[in-house]
Amino acid sequence: MPAIAPSDTVLASRLRLAVTRLARKLRKEAEPGITPTMLAALSSVEQAERLTMRDLCAAEQVQPPTMTRVVAAMVEAGLVAREPDPEDGRVVWVRLTPQGRKLLARSRRRKEAYLVEELRGLGPRELDVLEEAAGILERLTEGRR
Repeated sequence: MPAIAPSDTVLASRLRLAVTRLARKLRKEAEPGITPTMLAALSSVEQAERLTMRDLCAAEQVQPPTMTRVVAAMVEAGLVAREPDPEDGRVVWVRLTPQGRKLLARSRRRKEAYLVEELRGLGPRELDVLEEAAGILERLTEGRR
């Protein structure tokens, strides 16, 4: 592995700051009253179709008491349903409701509309660079290089 040059540290710092600021701007485009933690949990449930509370805690990297509060708030808002496992009463499954699915879709549309509007102000070369950068960022966040 090559040594890290000072320019690598500067690039890492710039990327961290830019990604943090972009994430903050996208959070502002989210549905009112829905926390980032709730949106992340909803997305995990959607991706898996249904998850046990234990698996949802692992996916979101939070402790059971935290996820219990998050899921309770989502149940109260009608975004997810909790279902006991018919074979093991200790296990609870969480699945999206139609309302939760609609909220996720609406939130994604709002965020994507914001990004599309911002991208419209860029030139073709900048869009090409962002296309390439998106692939690189996807690899970094998936743990692949």
